[in-house]
Amino acid sequence: MMRRIAALLLLGLTGPVAHAADPRTYTVLLDPTGDAALDRALADSSMLIGLRERAPVGPFALLVRAQEDQGRFETALHSFGYYQGKALTSIAGHPLDDPGLAEFLEHSPADPPVPVNIHIEPGTLFHLGQIDIQGLPAGAARPDIGIATGAPALAPPVLAAREKLLDGLRGQGYALAQVEAPVAFLHEDRRILDLEFHTDPGPRLDLGAIDIKGLQRMDEAFVRQRLQVYSGERYDPTALDAARRDLVALGVFSSVRVVDADKPDPAGRLPIAFEVKERPRRAANLNAAYSTDLGGSFAVLWQHRNLLGRAEQLNLTAGMTQIGGNSTTGIGYNFLAGFLKPDVWQRDQSLQASLGAVKQSLTAYDRQALTGDLLLSRKFAQHWSVSLGLAAEQERVTQEGETQDYTLLGLPGTLKYDDTDNLLDPTRGFRAAVLATPTQPLAGPQTEAFLSLQVSGSGYFDLGEPGRSVLAVRGLIGDVLGASADALPPDKRFYAGGSATVRGYKFLSVGPQFPDHKPQGGAAVVAGTVEFRQRFLDSYGAVVFVDAGQVAANSAPFTGTAGMGVGVGARYYTSIGPIRLDVAVPVVQVPNSGNFEIYIGLGQAF
Repeated sequence: MMRRIAALLLLGLTGPVAHAADPRTYTVLLDPTGDAALDRALADSSMLIGLRERAPVGPFALLVRAQEDQGRFETALHSFGYYQGKALTSIAGHPLDDPGLAEFLEHSPADPPVPVNIHIEPGTLFHLGQIDIQGLPAGAARPDIGIATGAPALAPPVLAAREKLLDGLRGQGYALAQVEAPVAFLHEDRRILDLEFHTDPGPRLDLGAIDIKGLQRMDEAFVRQRLQVYSGERYDPTALDAARRDLVALGVFSSVRVVDADKPDPAGRLPIAFEVKERPRRAANLNAAYSTDLGGSFAVLWQHRNLLGRAEQLNLTAGMTQIGGNSTTGIGYNFLAGFLKPDVWQRDQSLQASLGAVKQSLTAYDRQALTGDLLLSRKFAQHWSVSLGLAAEQERVTQEGETQDYTLLGLPGTLKYDDTDNLLDPTRGFRAAVLATPTQPLAGPQTEAFLSLQVSGSGYFDLGEPGRSVLAVRGLIGDVLGASADALPPDKRFYAGGSATVRGYKFLSVGPQFPDHKPQGGAAVVAGTVEFRQRFLDSYGAVVFVDAGQVAANSAPFTGTAGMGVGVGARYYTSIGPIRLDVAVPVVQVPNSGNFEIYIGLGQAF
């Protein structure tokens, strides 16, 4: 038998709900089918289940509700490819077509609740047969629509195929293409579903005039310089979306939309417009964090997002740090003024300047410093960037009762790779960085230049449902060439312990120590982490992790005493990133390591 079906329907049908004067309580038992997804779809489509407690009904309305559910169950079965499936519903053992059921319900006692049993017989799973796309222009490639002959005849991928077909045609330059809803032909004798897609591709178009709407304080010439699409090029929605995301990345716009004209211009080209909305130029943020080793911290950030009309940023930060904590000896501060100018001399090249003052009172050392940096950064590929700068520092550091003044001049250079999907909560992709900083002491006990090298990386692997189960790993290796650990300024040595390396230990406590068990630091470091992240419901998650690391007194990684910490954590996901709570304990005891540490902050640990 062949029946013409106008389109496959998704779940969500609703019907009228009748009410009676005397509500009739009931229970519902839906027999499992063995397919958990189908069982969820059946339960979600059922008004008997969904309205049982929220909308009580009388005896007759209960019967109507059960009868209307039959159509909903059929829709759910069709959506999963079971076109011969049946739903058998009974109330107190009476089938729905029992002519005496209504009278039975009317005279049955109100207590106990009447039992409603639903048994599903899915039948044979149907598969897709012939898939025909009509109206493709000569020479056009057949788009990949995500379904193929022989696949189960499930409604969601069939309906999604229409959007993929439309995207595929637009991606070939048919900007005004239209695709009708799929038409399905059911062959019940062969358990096959044939599909037809009817398309109207329209002409293949080039880009016409490109308009930019909504600019207020931004320089239009600068915005056009950012765009990498031009009039006369073939219409390409992927390139247009990349241009849109590139404008959003400036941080100046709260929204950017690409709007196509509904018809070509007289020259046969398609005009487009970028509709933008500028964010408020000024913003203030409050940041707070806490850990048992470093105590609490509080910072105020004031930002100007568009200082001179070309997306220049001015950032002013003032913060108090080390408010308590078992690895601190007093309250510290951090003041920083930074200026960022994008597209200096050429596109994707930025210049950043900063001035700062910092005070740290740690168990490892006390430090007061004035810093100044000038950094030129360039993005030279989609995921690659490089930077080179000049860093000057005047500091006074006290360690083990001895105070030294240092004046340092460095040339930090960094090569970075990042293809992760999110800054604060990545679920897939990789990050890697190579940092080399040759430093020349201009004043202080150390006069010889030294080179600090660091290689770090992290990877994120999505193990199941997108973004729900993630395995995250990270690693760090560092070395100092040209100076021993004793000759280095204490803050330029390597340490481990804390949220950035090995959780569970006091901050900087893993590695060489002085006789009084205070951290001494070393000339080489190795650290690594394995962390599993599982999300629950919409806003909650949990993690388990293992951290390990070691610091060597000489310039030889993998030769120091190792520390290892294990822990668990909780996550609450917000629109700006997850709020993090981690608890870790040391596995390998080191002097003065403590018994556990707690870390609270915004974003994942790495």
